[in-house]
Order: sequence, then structure tokens, then C-alpha cells
Amino acid sequence: MVRHRANHRSHGVRHAGGMRTQAAATRRDRSQPVFHGRHVVRAAFVLAMCGWGIGFYGPPIYLQAVIARTGWPLAWVSAAVTVHFVFGALVVARLPRWHARFGVGPCAVAGAVASTLGVLGWAWCGQPWQLFVAALASGGGWVAMGAVAVNAAIAPWFVRTRPAALATAYNGASVGGVLFSPLWVALIGAWGFGPAALVIGLTTIVVVAGLARWVFAHSPQSLGQRPDSDTAPASTAAPAVPALPGRLLWRDRRFRTLALGMAIGLFAQIGVLAHLFALLVPLFGAQRAGWAIGLATACAMAGRVVVAQVMPAAAPRRVVAALGYAVQLLGMLVLCGVGENQVVPIVLAIVLFGSGIGNATSLPPLIAQQEFAPPDVPRVVALVVATAQGTYAFAPVLFGALLQASGAVRVGVGSTAFFATVALLQALALACFLAGRRD
Repeated sequence: MVRHRANHRSHGVRHAGGMRTQAAATRRDRSQPVFHGRHVVRAAFVLAMCGWGIGFYGPPIYLQAVIARTGWPLAWVSAAVTVHFVFGALVVARLPRWHARFGVGPCAVAGAVASTLGVLGWAWCGQPWQLFVAALASGGGWVAMGAVAVNAAIAPWFVRTRPAALATAYNGASVGGVLFSPLWVALIGAWGFGPAALVIGLTTIVVVAGLARWVFAHSPQSLGQRPDSDTAPASTAAPAVPALPGRLLWRDRRFRTLALGMAIGLFAQIGVLAHLFALLVPLFGAQRAGWAIGLATACAMAGRVVVAQVMPAAAPRRVVAALGYAVQLLGMLVLCGVGENQVVPIVLAIVLFGSGIGNATSLPPLIAQQEFAPPDVPRVVALVVATAQGTYAFAPVLFGALLQASGAVRVGVGSTAFFATVALLQALALACFLAGRRD
């Protein structure tokens, strides 16, 4: 009896001690701060949504609104759109230096202010020359919330898991198109261009300022955290290569092929996106054509996520990018061969094309991480993005001239030359990515 009571007391002590140990461990877990990188990904998603929603998907709507208000020639207003993107490319090339000096957050806030002033200029300009001044402000502002800013915000927090983090953040760009395009149209129709620009612009400034203050202001070092929330220093995917300062970068085959491949690929991609809706309307009608473009956007988002999840860390990312362009190329070849009313092959081609367009922007920064010395990566990303943007700025007008010269009416009627040209450019982009592989 005495032995039984002693054993019972001993068991109670051990049980109570175990409960105290478990409770202490739970308190320690709760006391550990949440990995701030998760907040950075969400903030970068919102930043991309605002940047692309104002600066990338907005200009086609601004163009129509300006023409409706002023009656100015289409060629003149279209030239301002080109200036918007070309000047933005010049600003992109300098962003790494400004990020290093001022930080991603302050640069993004300045970009939100500049883009808001620029769009207000589009809405209220009274003379054609004023439109080009507004294009400088809007084009130079939105890129501070674009691809280079997203990569700069994500890079310090994620090394090993950067593909998944970038894929999530870049999907904000696609969501920006889905949300902002109809929002611009609705607000301009209800209030007019000027009030719509003022409301969206001020809201963007407030949101971006909040992100800069509460999220982007922190670094892993300031919070005592490590990239990827690892307990030990993370190993980078970059090879042991020397830095390439100054013009040495432009002499490097890997950089030249990366920049050229992205520029050619996005030139073809933007050319399709600028005119595909108009080619689908005679066949599907405006509403269904809009759903078809939305399907391409959804496939772009899904393609990013799938690649980020299934791509091994050591996978040759140039090959993955080349495969993405191969899928797009297959879609263009289907469109080259479709008949006048073959709806199913057209939808299949849109799915194939859309599946590759998201990775066209998210994979080049990951290739840079894998192939270049860490100090060079921000400059590599900025320069390849700037080269691509300066190139695709001319895609809508050049592909529009091709459509007019070939007498294209709709998909399947006179559009073969258009889609064949796109397929050829995608094949060239694919070849550039493969040509830059390490020996």
C-alpha cells in the first residue's frame, strides 16, 4: 500500500513536470517572432498589384480616355504610351543604386507619388505636349513598384525558397490586371478620368506608404532573423563566380543571352496581348473575348505557382525558361493552323500561351540568382528588365502595322502571318536562353 502510494505520487510528479515542460515549450514557441519574410511576400504582392495596375494595364485605358476627351489623333496618344514605357526602362536601370541608397520602401512611395501625378496629367492635360510630360512621370513612377522593386524586396528574405516567394509576389501583377482594368473603366465612366485618377492614385500612395513603413523598412539583420527562416546561414544558389563590375557585365555571354532572350520573348508576348482581344471579338463577341483574356491571365498565375513548386533547387533554370517558351510556341503554332470557327483549338492555344507568360517575368531574376555573384544580381535583374521594357514598348505599334498589312480580320482569317511571326520570335527567345548555359 505504501509502495503504491509512493509510485502514484512519483507518477503525479512526473506528469506535472511533463505538463510544465510542455507549457514552457509552448510559451517559448509563442514568444518566437513570426518570420517577417511572410509579410514581405504579401506586401510585395500588393505592391506589384498597384504598380502593374496603374503603369502596365492602365495606359491602354488612359489612351482611350484621352482620345474621347480631346479628340487628339490616335498616333499622337499612342506615341505617349511608348514614351511612358521607354522612359520607365531608363529609370529601371538606375533603381538598384537608389534602392541601395534610400531603400525599396521610400523608392516605392516616390514612385506612387510620381505615377499619380503622371496619370493626373494624362487626365487633365490641355495641350498635346503636356501629355508627354505626364508620360514621363507615369512611366518613371510605376517601375518603382514593378519587377525590380519586387525582386529587391524579396531577395534579402529568401534564398533557398526564392522561386516560390517570387512566384507568389509576381502573381500580384496578374491580379492587378484583373482588378484594376475593370476598376479604371468603371470609375472613369462614373466620375470622369480626373476624379478616378485622383482616388486611385491617393489610395495607392497611402497603401504603399503603409507597406514601406511597416513591412519594407525591416531587414533580416534588424529583426535578428535569417533568410528562409533558417536557423543556420542559408546556402545561396549562385555559383562561385567573380563579380562583373562596369562594362564587364555587358561582355558576359550569360548576361547578354539572358537580356536578349527576355527582351525578344516579352516583345512577342506583349504584341499578342495588345491585339489578341481585338482578334477574338469577331469570333467570340466582346464579353466572351474578355473571358478568354482572363483565362490566359489565370493560366499565367497557375503556371508561375506550378513551376515554383515543382522546380528543384538545383534545376537549370534556363532550361525551365526555354520550356516555358516552347509551350507558348506550341500555342502560336496551333493558332497558325486553326480554321475560321474552330473554337476548341483556339481556347487550347490560349491556355498554352497563358501557361508560359507568367514565368517570362519571374524566371529571369531566378536565373540571375543562380548564375551571377550575389553582389551583381540586383544590377543584372534591373538591366534585363530595363532592356525588355525598352524593347516591348514598341511591340503594340509594330504588330499593329503587321496586322494591318496582312489584312487580318480575326483569329483564323488573315492572322497566320501575325501568329507565325510571334512563333518565330518565341523560338529565338528559347534559343537565347539555351545559348547562355554554362559549359
